[in-house]
Amino acid sequence: MSKLRFRISMSLDGFIAGPQQSVDNPLGIGGMRLHEWVFPLARWRAMHGLPGGETNASSAVVEESLQNIGATIMGRNMFGGHPGAWSTAHPWMGWWGERPPFGHPVFVLTHHPREPLHLEGTTFAFVTDGIESALRQARAAANGKDISLAGGAQAAQQYLAAGLVDEMEIHLVPTLLGDGERLFDGLGADLHGLKPVRTVAAPGVTHISFSRSQG
Repeated sequence: MSKLRFRISMSLDGFIAGPQQSVDNPLGIGGMRLHEWVFPLARWRAMHGLPGGETNASSAVVEESLQNIGATIMGRNMFGGHPGAWSTAHPWMGWWGERPPFGHPVFVLTHHPREPLHLEGTTFAFVTDGIESALRQARAAANGKDISLAGGAQAAQQYLAAGLVDEMEIHLVPTLLGDGERLFDGLGADLHGLKPVRTVAAPGVTHISFSRSQG
């Protein structure tokens, strides 16, 4: 069966976004610092249609994370837009423009129904009946490939609490945010069999991988 693979950047004090998140500042105050390690990479730049870039120890980690992915699951907050019912007059199209960097189906967890959004290379489907339904739909769409769990924190917490995550990779960034949205709040000490299997040190980040299949 295909695996559910979760990866996310996190501060040393456990936050994946800073305080005062908003549509204008979705990562909150200081949250952009969590992703500065990836922006210079040639692989990341190519995904977003940008030239140039560098190669370092993070390059292979990023490349590996993109392999064999057939679908993505994300929470409503990560897809973005104002909270509550979707606007019909000015529907939110996501953060990525007309050509999102996914290239496969994306399933968005939400409480508010919405028709699928078809953009170049990517269709966003909006799932209102829970995380298990989203995972079933993603597995069907992935056609045997793995599923990426993209976040944010609330979506990740639900899948982790349910024991549905097969692989997890924390990109640990040596910065302190002090406040914001924590990844592991409310999960207790049980990671449902996820064990550390690899650590990769790179400029500005340490990649820590967990898996069920090894340990």
